[in-house]
Amino acid sequence: MPKRKWWQDAVIYQIYVRSFADSDGDGDGDLSGAADRLGELAALGVDAVWLTPFYVSPMADGGYDVADYRDVDPRFGTLKDFDALLEKAHRLGLKVIIDVVPNHTSSAHRWFSEAVAAGPGSPERSRYIFRPGRGPGGAEPPNNWRSIFGGPAWTRLERPDGTPEEWYLHLFAPEQPDLDWTSEEVREEFDSVLRFWLDRGVDGFRIDVAHGMAKDPALPDIDDDAGPDLLDGSTRLPYFDQDGVHEIHRRWRALVEAYDGERALVAEAWVEDAERVARYLRPDELHQAFNFEYLSAGWDPAALSRVIDGSLAANAAVGAPTTWVLSNHDVVRHRTRFGGPEDGLRRARAAALLTLGLPGSAYLYQGEELGLPEVADLPEEALQDPTWERSGRTERGRDGCRVPLPWAGSAAPYGFGPEGSRPWLPVPEAWAGLGRAEQREDPGSVLALYTEALRIRREVAARAPAMDGLEWQDAPEGVIRFRRGAGFGCAVNLSAREAELPGVDRVLLASGALAERDGAVLLPADTAVWFVPAAEEEEG
Repeated sequence: MPKRKWWQDAVIYQIYVRSFADSDGDGDGDLSGAADRLGELAALGVDAVWLTPFYVSPMADGGYDVADYRDVDPRFGTLKDFDALLEKAHRLGLKVIIDVVPNHTSSAHRWFSEAVAAGPGSPERSRYIFRPGRGPGGAEPPNNWRSIFGGPAWTRLERPDGTPEEWYLHLFAPEQPDLDWTSEEVREEFDSVLRFWLDRGVDGFRIDVAHGMAKDPALPDIDDDAGPDLLDGSTRLPYFDQDGVHEIHRRWRALVEAYDGERALVAEAWVEDAERVARYLRPDELHQAFNFEYLSAGWDPAALSRVIDGSLAANAAVGAPTTWVLSNHDVVRHRTRFGGPEDGLRRARAAALLTLGLPGSAYLYQGEELGLPEVADLPEEALQDPTWERSGRTERGRDGCRVPLPWAGSAAPYGFGPEGSRPWLPVPEAWAGLGRAEQREDPGSVLALYTEALRIRREVAARAPAMDGLEWQDAPEGVIRFRRGAGFGCAVNLSAREAELPGVDRVLLASGALAERDGAVLLPADTAVWFVPAAEEEEG
């Protein structure tokens, strides 16, 4: 049997750098703050961390507008700080994945400044997607594409004297011009960028908008009712999930394979069809892809079981592990999505056991192990997501899931930064009791649940190397139940009624209080349990 690669069943913790830990009191989380807290993540039991962009950036889109791919933005520290974080992580046994943003640069990138100065038809402009406009005087955009953040996806340049010029494409903010990946110069530049960080020792890359680098060269209009939303992965668009992206990923796979060690490539591909996602995971392409279909399935037993089956089958067909994710820095936190303060918390605890009980790899978004909800009432003057302004202040954007973490104490910033510092987004008073220090002392806390779940997950996997498979078991209506080998079972009650669960030899862990009647476990609504199946259940 071939040796398992680390990413095949890893639990990977997403650090949103700006909101994780602030070491110097300037209000922004930074690399030194993250390094200081790595011991906490090792104690939690994760296998790796993923760092969101920390590169030089004007921060028009939270660092996903990169002005220099080979240096650290001063607000986050220095290259020396990054190297220190990487060394400490490896000493603690943690792998480190970093973001790479290849679909677009910042408009402050040297290349874009050169393209603007050089003029139409120049080699400098061939790095980006510039086109003349339509209509009289080229006054209309080249097509009707819309920005993910609202408004048109094209901006027209003006010469210093005010004369209108060509248009450039930006699927996101105007400060994020799209690169033209038909340019060999662009491809070689990103080869160099990847090597720069691989040479420093990173263990892999999360590829931002991995489905977006190739565009239909005809740049056709989209249907009037086609949604430009990044989350609308079910709509076929001429700028997402084009066949040309796979050539790029094959090139990158060959590049990382030339390095010693096991380096992972992870796709952020908002493609809802499991079979199309699996195309990114063919043996000569990427190693993982985020399972956004699972993230968006909701609290519904039929939808969840369908997505789990479809994901496992599609990935098995290409020999790739499946990943599971509930939240990230782009979506409403799942505690809130699942139903608000109380129902949402019970369901979030149950969803954690479901997610961590499935075969494959799991991604945790910082703060979910604390049970943090979405902050829906940030003051308007605090909002920084570009969606807020681009939508005419009608959509609040993603700031509510990016509020800095509480670590300890009863007063803001709850240990996120030095006492008296002001975080870049305000932290709500209601988070005073949710800090890691307080939860560490509470055996019933969300943190305690995650810590114990990760401990059991490691133990069970070590005892049962044949844990890849999943076998569904009969269960009452509204309950999903499966086992993985002889020693591990999981059941989740997604109904509003208590359910009877026979065939349980021993409970390993539950997301809420359980009862027993006539030898059967009574599973409350919105509750999950891990268990060892009874012997007759194993034989059945």
